[in-house]
Amino acid sequence: MTITDSYLSLSARTGRFGFGAPRAISLNQDGTRLLLLRSSGPEDAFDRLHLLDLATGEEREVADPTALAPGRTGAGDALPAVERRLRERSRLTAAGIGTYAATPDLAVAVFALDGRLFRTETATGRTTEVPTVGPAFDPRPNPTGDLVAYVGDDALYLASADVPGLQRLSPDDGARWGVAEFAAAEELGRHRGHWWRPDGGAVLATRVDESDVPPRHFADPAHPERAPERFAYPQAGGPNADVRLWVLGLDGTRVELAWDTAAFPYLCAAEWAGDEELLLTVADRLQQNVLLLSADPATGATTELSRTTDAFWVDDLPGTPARLDDGRLLTVLDTPGARGLALDGKPLDTTGLQIRRVVGRLRGKLLCETGEGDPFDQHVHLVDPDGGAPERISEGPGVHSALAAGDTLLLTSAGPDGVRREALTPQGVTALTDRSAALPYRVAPRLARVTERALPSAVVYPRGHVPGRRLPVLLDVYGGPGFQAVANEPRRWQLKQWWADQGFAVVTVDNGGTPFVSPAFSRTIFRRFSQVALDDQVDALHALGAAHPDLDLGRVGVRGWSYGGYFAAMAVLRRPDVFHAACAGAPPTDFRLYDTAYTERYLGLPQENPDGYAADCLVDDAPSLTRPLLLIHGLADDNVHPSHTLLLSQALTRAGRPHSLLALPGITHMTPGGVGEQLAQAELAFLRASLG
Repeated sequence: MTITDSYLSLSARTGRFGFGAPRAISLNQDGTRLLLLRSSGPEDAFDRLHLLDLATGEEREVADPTALAPGRTGAGDALPAVERRLRERSRLTAAGIGTYAATPDLAVAVFALDGRLFRTETATGRTTEVPTVGPAFDPRPNPTGDLVAYVGDDALYLASADVPGLQRLSPDDGARWGVAEFAAAEELGRHRGHWWRPDGGAVLATRVDESDVPPRHFADPAHPERAPERFAYPQAGGPNADVRLWVLGLDGTRVELAWDTAAFPYLCAAEWAGDEELLLTVADRLQQNVLLLSADPATGATTELSRTTDAFWVDDLPGTPARLDDGRLLTVLDTPGARGLALDGKPLDTTGLQIRRVVGRLRGKLLCETGEGDPFDQHVHLVDPDGGAPERISEGPGVHSALAAGDTLLLTSAGPDGVRREALTPQGVTALTDRSAALPYRVAPRLARVTERALPSAVVYPRGHVPGRRLPVLLDVYGGPGFQAVANEPRRWQLKQWWADQGFAVVTVDNGGTPFVSPAFSRTIFRRFSQVALDDQVDALHALGAAHPDLDLGRVGVRGWSYGGYFAAMAVLRRPDVFHAACAGAPPTDFRLYDTAYTERYLGLPQENPDGYAADCLVDDAPSLTRPLLLIHGLADDNVHPSHTLLLSQALTRAGRPHSLLALPGITHMTPGGVGEQLAQAELAFLRASLG
């Protein structure tokens, strides 16, 4: 399908306005230099590695993938399968250098391009290729940068640009070494599986045994001559990968870390706290108990430092649990109304805040990303570990985030006027260069808290809308756990404004179960996904219809992707009196077929909550369809397998219910490279025909 619309074409060419913007920023220990990835301009998809000296303000390109690997993409089919899947888990669509790792002083950086391993000396820009065994994945330099640990063919190897020969670090035992398994990478926020000891004498590595995990197969119907891909997928109620940790010494010693892996199978985080101590965060299967463990790398023995328990589930708060330099333990402290922090069990003063992330330390205080008042904005605060009042260091509406090292604060502020990234040092302020395309719309969504549950909501009208002109409504929805849709961040409103300009009043609502309002708000979906989301969205539509008389609730379409696609299909199946047409993209129609870590966190085990799983399954609702429904799914989707959509389509066909199905060969759960924009054109045509 050709993209004929000017906005959609611009969005596709500019990577949804992300090409040319700095990302993957890292600071050295004292905060005097930083590395970042950025392409050369708004229509260049190839990210290059840059070094910025904050003392002088000088920025230099130090590695160019188009020169190092001419004619290759650094994305797509050229990548090793393990790297393609990691990019899918982390939603990374950039070409060129996707990720890199550097020494603590940023003097040496390493990265993989199409399975080839490169090492860059950032001061000079000298880049050399390092020989490897097979395609290299997730390379990481030792602290001095003379050795690189990497994964090749599921084994952990060491490589050096100066010393010939290759050293295998992990044993040949049939397991996968040094990688993050599916549950960790997709649902637990851990994307890596090996860590250098600070003195460079050993590597902490995961050993992942997936022999009990049933495989999933992905055949490309457009290429029947190709063999199907397969990989281990942990399905709700079924076995998980067996994940263990080993300390692999460069001298050949091997020590396994010992904790109760049967009771706490999920490894959420791992790090070296020094040459003689490791810190691990582990969780039980339902994620109702999370432990911070200290481990002795010499013996493998572990000691429990803290335990966080919740009758629902322990919601991840990045940066916790952790031990501060003075030995005190930092943990999350949830009340029904707020997310807070505690040190050694003593609550810190976070009055009026919802702690979203603990970034690190700055000027002796905890640097935190927070909510304050309404959840539309995200701010940055300093929280005093010794009991003083919080200090806000971000200004104005928007979504503010931070990074810190030494005395340097990198503050990113995404607000109504665009995105600003500034490094604040004792010597002054340095702005990071942004070469991305200017956002075409300055959108002013009408934000409000609606219904007795104070649901965050937004309405976007067409530009130049004349009051009194009634508009069909498009509910553009996500609605699931873990993602906030209604926020003062400018990029997320661009496509919604385009939809509005096609003649819709675009409505977005964060229903119960979504994050950053309060712990009680998030936990309303415990053991039942569907009912709270559906009831809240319907109530919000009615409340917004009363407040906005130009919303024609007799013509309501709904669109969404992933959980949003699930909601869209559910909306027309279960509430055809409210929703009149739906575009459901990549919907998980039966959570008994979805993954363990996500689904069981909210619904429990299907063996223990069969009624909840049955109530949230859409396949049995097929005979009730009376409204137009467009189902969309990528046939290479390894997150929400295409069987979800195909099973619902099969049930609809058997029930004699007409519907539309758009299958996308070769497309995964993400839709980069203009696919999302092409789908928007198809959805628009479908909704116009369905709603009039």
